[in-house]
Amino acid sequence: MTTMQPEPQTQPEIDIQGEVEAVLAWHDDDAKAAIATLLEDNRHLRRQLALAEFAGSRGFARGWRPAYER
Repeated sequence: MTTMQPEPQTQPEIDIQGEVEAVLAWHDDDAKAAIATLLEDNRHLRRQLALAEFAGSRGFARGWRPAYER
């Protein structure tokens, strides 16, 4: 009898160059403004993770805890 192995999870292909171009276009090719916006977005998402960690119990999240670093 053979054991069934789960199929590996694959990440969808991400067009980083296209995203970079879109961010720069949104900011009229102002790289400093684009970086500032991305840093603010990052700060906001980290705060949201902190709130989720505080609000969700370990039992509710089945032991999951947010990771702040990649």
